[in-house]
Order: sequence, then structure tokens, then C-alpha cells
Amino acid sequence: MTACVVVGMGIQGVKRHAIMSGHQLITVDPVAEEVDFRQLSDVPLDAYEAVLLCVPDDPKAALIDFSIDHGKHVLVEKPLFLDPQEYADLSLRAREAAVTVYVAYNHRFEPHIAAAKRILDSGEIGEIYTVSLSYGNGTAALVRASPWRDTGLGVIADLGSHLLDIVDFWWGLTGRDVDYVDARAVENQSFDQAIMRLSGSPEVYLEATMLSWRNDFRCDVRGSEGSLHISSLCKWGPTSLTVRGRIRPSGRPDERTETLVQGDPTWAAEFSHFLGLISSGNPGNLSSSREIARILSGVSSRLELP
Repeated sequence: MTACVVVGMGIQGVKRHAIMSGHQLITVDPVAEEVDFRQLSDVPLDAYEAVLLCVPDDPKAALIDFSIDHGKHVLVEKPLFLDPQEYADLSLRAREAAVTVYVAYNHRFEPHIAAAKRILDSGEIGEIYTVSLSYGNGTAALVRASPWRDTGLGVIADLGSHLLDIVDFWWGLTGRDVDYVDARAVENQSFDQAIMRLSGSPEVYLEATMLSWRNDFRCDVRGSEGSLHISSLCKWGPTSLTVRGRIRPSGRPDERTETLVQGDPTWAAEFSHFLGLISSGNPGNLSSSREIARILSGVSSRLELP
């Protein structure tokens, strides 16, 4: 049993708190009611081992620094915007303190996304020809009502970072860049609709939007021997994974589909993964997070922020 502090009892903090039964929990929030402390620095250091940072972007770096300085493991909500030198310094300090720093990207633990990784690694669908990933929800109005969320890259940082992490999970991000982007602020001050092309092998087309009035996730991977398709996520269920085998010279492909109807398992699975990293002495995933931050920084430099 690991004693944890959840900092920030907004939407993400409440979700984190809900799946941590059986662990000693301390809550911190400067304004929320019925929390244990107002600031992380107020919590006795001997009362916890790990910190879950469910906070806006601006205070993340300082709270991570405080946690590492006091030998505490850290799970921080994505994305983590630091420059390359800041990432290098953070990685060194975390290793020296022997703590895990993990940037949370829970969709890696979506059952069909994990299954797709195994299928792609197996070579079943052959050489990858085209990849498209689309992630959309209808949260434009909710984001517009939040001054700290309706800023900067908007949906590109919020949902686009998840898509980049999926690409990293399946094929890696090293050496990749976004070489085309069309981003728009339709209803919000920040971008709420974006289409991007990610260079590398395979080339990937990404769409992130807050203008999808039905929440949706779509994945289409087409290869020389067949194709792979994901529709929706468990949190919106039902979600399906379809694999098609190519028929030559043409014809209706062999096809198998698995459909799941269940609650969202990713939050609990990711927290278990975080605990496993701690117990094995793994430093975390800052190298992957650094690549996502690098790519998003490149996107930002290509755009005139609204």
C-alpha cells in the first residue's frame, strides 16, 4: 500500500482519487471543499511516498521540483511542457534522487490500443501504407469557460498529445515532426480543431477536435497484407477492434472483430503501472514526454496562436 497525495481535486483529480481505494490518500487543493490541505508544502513529508499532480500547466514544474527535492515519486497529468534542457535537468535530478517521474497518458492502457500494438508488432498487416488517427469530443464550451484551458495550443495539446503518445507507443517519435498543420479557433479563443501530418515511417495523419458533438475515437491503419481499425474507447463504449486480411487480386477481406462493452479500465491500469515503475526502480517516461513536448513546440512555432 502506497501513501499518495492527490494535488488538484478537479475533474482529473477526482478520477484519480476514485480508483485508489486501498491506498492511503491525502488531498490537496487551494479552493476545493473537504480536502486535507491547501498546499503540497503543508503536508507532512513522512505522510506520503508519491504525488499525483492533477493541476494546470503553470504550477507543474515547481511542484515536480518540490517532490523530487523531498524524495517523492511523481505522476503528473499530460502534457508536460519543458524545453530540452529542462527535461535533461529533470531527468538527472530524478535519477540522483532515485524517484520515478511519470507523465500520464492513460490511453496506452485502452484494451484495443494495447491489442493493436501486439498486432502491429506481429507484422500481420504487413508494410504500413497509411495511418489516420482521430480523437474528438464536444467540450468546446467547457474549455471556453475555463480561462487556463482556453489558451495556447488548445485541442492540439489536450487531445493531440494523446494521439502523439499512441504513435510513440506503436512506432516511436524519435526523429519525427509535424510537417503540415491546419488549426482553427472556431468557437474558442484557443484552437478547437486541428489536422496534422506527422513525418516519419509510417507517416501519420492526426485530427483533434472539440467540435465533435458525439465523443469519438477512430483509427485506420492500412498495410500491404490487410488493415486494422479501432472505433471508440471503453469510456464511451461499445468499442470495436477490426482486423482485415487482404484478398488478392481483390475481394471481400477476411475479417475479425472484437467488441467490448465495459467501463474505462485505463485509470486503474495506469496507476498500477506507475506503482510497478516505483517498485522496480524505473525512472519513468520523461524521454517519451520530451519527444511529445518537442513536437508540440514545433507545431506552436508554425502557428500564429489565437
